[in-house]
Amino acid sequence: MPPVGILLLFVFVFGVFVAHGGDLTPVIHAAPWEFAQIGGAAFAAMLIGNGMNVIKPAMAGLGRVFKGPRYKKDDFLAVMFLISKILKTLKAEGAVALEPHVENPESSAIFAEYPPILHDHALLHLITDTVRLMVVSSSNLSPYAVEDVMTASIKLHHANELKSAEVWTAMEGAMPALGIVACVLGVVKTMGAIDQPPPVLGALIGSALVGTFMGVLLAYGLVGPFAIRLKQIIEEEGEMYKMVQQLIVANLHGHPMPLVIEAARVCISHDNQPTFAEVFDGMRGK
Repeated sequence: MPPVGILLLFVFVFGVFVAHGGDLTPVIHAAPWEFAQIGGAAFAAMLIGNGMNVIKPAMAGLGRVFKGPRYKKDDFLAVMFLISKILKTLKAEGAVALEPHVENPESSAIFAEYPPILHDHALLHLITDTVRLMVVSSSNLSPYAVEDVMTASIKLHHANELKSAEVWTAMEGAMPALGIVACVLGVVKTMGAIDQPPPVLGALIGSALVGTFMGVLLAYGLVGPFAIRLKQIIEEEGEMYKMVQQLIVANLHGHPMPLVIEAARVCISHDNQPTFAEVFDGMRGK
């Protein structure tokens, strides 16, 4: 619940400050400039330390934090049923019948039953690339070899996804120091006006201290929690890939359906985990 958390953060920081007799006027006056300085420097540091292939997903990660994980219970069920139908088609009709579906999923009647997966390119390729191995293989595939290939693919995808969270984690560490930089420059400005009366010097010193305050608040109140939540979302979405792996590998091992179902279900957190009956009844109907 990021919006609620952000609201409470400002209520408890600034609201308590005002309730205790504090005056927000100096903070309000200095905040836009300090924010521009600290935020701009942090963004510049992001550009220096990362390529655009990392920065774009990192910026998109802000939206993911507010939206939450993309996969819900119905999505897990839909993908389970999709893979079940693909594997049944392979077993009943052979590799020749399944090949068009794997090579061109956008035109596939099977994939058309679950349209959201066509927009999830990473998950779509994990499924089609793995099934393609089963289609073009001239001999029985080793389930362990297929599992190794899928594990490598999932690890690479997961590592690339985590780079988005790592960008924000790095920014969390940098912002307090950038706040100090802003504060030091504010002190330099103050020293240039050392001949001014105390009220003017007090205002300049207060403005400088706002830089340190904002650097720490942004780092530990916003950026750090954003990084933590984004990592949690990436981990939760990774359950889908592990579930797909378990379904395919368990089928290659020739396990009975109840074991195949349970091998897939245990990869899903309880919030999204379908019941055994929901999966079993759905697969029997496919």
